Amino acid sequence: MSDAGPLVLIIDDEAPMRRFLRVALVAQGYRTVEAGGVAEGLRRAVEHNPDLFLLDLGLPDGDGLELTRQLREWSKAPIIVISARGQEADKVRVLDCGADDYLTKPFSMGELMARIRVALRHAARWSPRSEPVITFGEVQIDLSSRTVSRGGRALRLTPHEYKLLTTLAGHAGKVLTHRQLLLAVWGPGHVEQTHYLRVYMAQLRQKIEDEPARPRWLVTELGVGYRLRGDGDAP
Repeated sequence: MSDAGPLVLIIDDEAPMRRFLRVALVAQGYRTVEAGGVAEGLRRAVEHNPDLFLLDLGLPDGDGLELTRQLREWSKAPIIVISARGQEADKVRVLDCGADDYLTKPFSMGELMARIRVALRHAARWSPRSEPVITFGEVQIDLSSRTVSRGGRALRLTPHEYKLLTTLAGHAGKVLTHRQLLLAVWGPGHVEQTHYLRVYMAQLRQKIEDEPARPRWLVTELGVGYRLRGDGDAP
């Protein structure tokens, strides 16, 4: 198996189903990580930042619908729900919560693999990872080497500063809420720690902005969150 294969997080409380999916996915060149419930699934998602989620709804410690909502608040990776619930209303609720696709158990492995390929192709069109270099103003972010420079001079960013900047850059022009940023950068256990954002945003502005007290790029949306201005909407 190639180490570069897409990483799939399997969240299902049935060990035989997880094993079945793992064997089939690995045979097709995917990497896998597993979780048996909501809490473990969230931990694994934050730890591994998977390329795609396979999610069962019937989990022992919570509702798969709520887990879908929580994942979608900070992750853009495709979510494919695989569930024994086959009613149309169930599918509508799942998709409304942010899932990308839905398969009813039992399903054919060929169909699942086809759905996974489609979901990953679609995500690649919109993922910042499809563009190895992101540029705004004099700032250049090289995602492949995980380096940031300004005016040709390398910037030294902490891991959290880098993650915060790349999260904003991946959604340039869009407002990201405090909760979305805290989930993406620090994980589910820190969604109330808004002071983290104030401190790290101030540090980033010192390194990136000409006038940190009057930021051109890293903009505060009062009471909501932050936004990285794209080149097209710079003042």
